[in-house]
Amino acid sequence: MGIAIGVVSTLFIYPKDTEFLGIIRYIDGAAQLLYPVLVFGAAQTMIHFYPIVSNSNKHLLFKYGLFTILIMGLLVSSLLISGYFLLDYENYMYLLLALPLTVMLALVELFKRQATNLQKLAVPTFYEKIIPKVALPLVFLLFLSHYLSLFGSIWVYIFSYIFLMVLMGIYVFKNMQFTFDFNFKPLFAEVSKKSYYQYSLYVFAGSFGSFFAFRVDSLMIPEFLSFDSAGIYNIGVTLASSIAIPATGLFALYAPVVSNYIKTNDITALGMKYRETSKLLFFIGAVFFGSVVVGVESLFELMPSKEKLVQAIPIIYVLGANVLVNMATGFNTEIINYSNYFKFNLQAILTLVFVNVGLNLFFLTQTELGILGVAYASLIAMTIFNIAKTYFIYTKFQILPFDNSFFKLFLLLTVLVLVIYFLPNTSNLWLNVCAKTISFGLLAVILTYQFKLVFSVNEWVDKLLRKFNIGR
Repeated sequence: MGIAIGVVSTLFIYPKDTEFLGIIRYIDGAAQLLYPVLVFGAAQTMIHFYPIVSNSNKHLLFKYGLFTILIMGLLVSSLLISGYFLLDYENYMYLLLALPLTVMLALVELFKRQATNLQKLAVPTFYEKIIPKVALPLVFLLFLSHYLSLFGSIWVYIFSYIFLMVLMGIYVFKNMQFTFDFNFKPLFAEVSKKSYYQYSLYVFAGSFGSFFAFRVDSLMIPEFLSFDSAGIYNIGVTLASSIAIPATGLFALYAPVVSNYIKTNDITALGMKYRETSKLLFFIGAVFFGSVVVGVESLFELMPSKEKLVQAIPIIYVLGANVLVNMATGFNTEIINYSNYFKFNLQAILTLVFVNVGLNLFFLTQTELGILGVAYASLIAMTIFNIAKTYFIYTKFQILPFDNSFFKLFLLLTVLVLVIYFLPNTSNLWLNVCAKTISFGLLAVILTYQFKLVFSVNEWVDKLLRKFNIGR
């Protein structure tokens, strides 16, 4: 559903005003930069220590996260508001508007992690992935119809996140016992403050660095090019990131499972789950990305805003490959984060901060590639990051996310995409889109099933066949 909403909005709504889209994404980017400061690692720290604290102290981990967000929120708000009177910066008002969004993102992150610990993730994930995707196109339509001003539209977008936070909070509190006792002495009698803050600090630095390593483009493009260019780039980002929606859910779901495998030193089971999940995620991502590759050019030619959309096609290809690389390497971040080697993630991310920011500056100032150069910078950074993490996990745990069937799957789907992409087109654009995307999707599932390359795919297809009393 998230993919469908994102695709429809990107094709029919966002191209109508790419400058407004660029402004919204600039505010969102600023909030994404600031919210790790408010959380200060408390959300992931909660999962890290959850398996080893007593039942009576598990709820205190969550409460301490709320306490952290409150204190850091007051500090960041004071600094930002003071900066408004001290700094002369053209876009500073947008940074102030990012402040309430930052608080909501921090609370949503904490609620999501607590829902993960409670194994009640489906509903919060649904809220998180659907509400913003519904809210933004609605805000767009109200703005384009002149029912809302620019700032009125921004505030409605912010209120959608307040609504999201309230729904997630209600759901989490409904599924846990919560009291207003904020005595944290029992928690820190069981977990040393030094260990807690050390892990929180590393997680915070990693999260903060991740923005500069992978999402700094949302702030750099408006500064070096324009909000309009940022909007066109975001069209590519939206379509490419839609491919990753299944991965987001699986990564969140497996976080406590990975943590438990590591705490119990069950590396054999961890390796099996690592390979199984990597193949599944690569298959899902490759099917979505392959469908985009074989059909997007004809589809965009049919759209009323095709001039804006066509500009985004190279961005979609590069960023789609970027997402696929991340999915193919599985939950390597989670393995490192919940092990004793969590410091490596910080070292890798801080290195990539310089790599990605440097590449962005190079492409934006030394080449004529514009937003395509920014996409290349993101792909290079993500590939280096995932290769480094995969190699590190192998040296420490002797496990890899790949096996022989993974490479067979990669070869099969690559050949299939190339064959269908280069098939002759007809003069009917709708026929091209439907024939190529449906053919690719069906052949990908059938061939993967026949060669038994992904266990989950065979399991799902067999269940479907049994339901209709077909074949096996």
